[in-house]
Amino acid sequence: MNEQEHVRLWNHCLDIIKDNVADQTYKTWFLPIIPLKYEDHTLMVQVPSHFFREFLEDKFVELLRTTLYRVIGEGTKLVYNVVVDESSHATVNLESTKRSIFTPQSKKTQSKEIPHIPTKELDPHLNPDYNFDTFIEGYSNKLSRSVALSIAENPAKTIFNPVFFYGASGVGKTHLVNAIGTKIKQLYPEKRVLYVSAHLFQVQYTDSVRNNTTNDFINFYQSIDVLIIDDIQEFAGVTKTQNTFFHIFNHLHQNGKQLVLTSDRTPILLQGMEERLITRFKWGMVAELEKPTVELRRSILCSKIERDGLQFPSEVIDYIAENAGESVRDLEGIIISIMAHATIYNKEIDLSLAERIVRKVAKNERKVITIDDIVNTVCKHFSLEVSAIHTTSRKRDVVQARQIAMYLAKSNTDCSTSKIGSLIGNKDHATVLHACKTVKELREVDKGFCAEIDTIQTQLKQKR
Repeated sequence: MNEQEHVRLWNHCLDIIKDNVADQTYKTWFLPIIPLKYEDHTLMVQVPSHFFREFLEDKFVELLRTTLYRVIGEGTKLVYNVVVDESSHATVNLESTKRSIFTPQSKKTQSKEIPHIPTKELDPHLNPDYNFDTFIEGYSNKLSRSVALSIAENPAKTIFNPVFFYGASGVGKTHLVNAIGTKIKQLYPEKRVLYVSAHLFQVQYTDSVRNNTTNDFINFYQSIDVLIIDDIQEFAGVTKTQNTFFHIFNHLHQNGKQLVLTSDRTPILLQGMEERLITRFKWGMVAELEKPTVELRRSILCSKIERDGLQFPSEVIDYIAENAGESVRDLEGIIISIMAHATIYNKEIDLSLAERIVRKVAKNERKVITIDDIVNTVCKHFSLEVSAIHTTSRKRDVVQARQIAMYLAKSNTDCSTSKIGSLIGNKDHATVLHACKTVKELREVDKGFCAEIDTIQTQLKQKR
């Protein structure tokens, strides 16, 4: 092949990519890529850093796949030649992760589909970048990490089965459970490991009912050795999905298979979840991932910056750690924003740039009001225990607080009346409709009541 063939192929790829991304995105993330060679159905390209490669893999993996297959052909592999030290021109070659080594469409491996059984190879849907090496340990996650590592080394052989990790968004739950799955596949490659979000599980189940393939759906999930379900709170209020998962859970547990679950709250606070499921969630180990301390955030920043081959002044790292909030996800987003600004505007990474980016992130961060926020605010306003609103109590103050919470949930969230009812007192949609009607009518005739609702609404807005 002509030695310039790789340049021609990549230029053809760029023509397609340019039509599918914003102009600034194209200039920032694709123009700096240098094609090096093409042989054995493999295209090698050079990228400026580990950070650059990771960003491409994370954000543009589907675009790269489609483009390479269109220009060169299905099955084309991509190898990155990553610059690790500019001064010595040192580089390292890294193959694309499994997320960008794609299977031809004829094999029908779209994420919503349920593989047929038997199957020799099961895609575990794990993110290989989320492993124990990149999960930085601190006081806030030490117990959870120790439990996770124990499970990874001896799946279904410890007392931690099931294991239920919970914590606020952005504390590292998804990273940790992916690390479990990745480690198990390394140690026990024959095991059938599957990571799936609760939302995707629900979509797959709904599709199976529509297509009359529910038995295939259940049989597939009962064949898994290590089942990892992320964001289990998404099952709230969906009774049929919960019922099906209950039977899958029982089958796997009774047959010595490992179950790993995550949630944004502890099992006892999972409103809209069947009691028999909550009981099973507590069978093994319930472990909390707390929000990272400043020290842990600093360690996470340093690790990511070093791993990506970047250079940040120490005062910039300190400033981000102390001012960028308590979410690991936010930290990574800020690093990406700083790198993008530095690249686009050809600026040094300094404290001024960091302050500007962090302020912008904080300003644009608009917290979504959740049903939990509403329940907590209403109960605080009326000096009630949060648990009271979820009881069957018919006391006037409890009933009124419950109705107000339902009314505010209907006006401040996108949740259906059924979901609102399941999350507030485990009521049906008719009860929610009645509550909304009652509160609306009272507002129209009682000025004092109307003022109370407005006060609670103001308190909710202050939480944003």
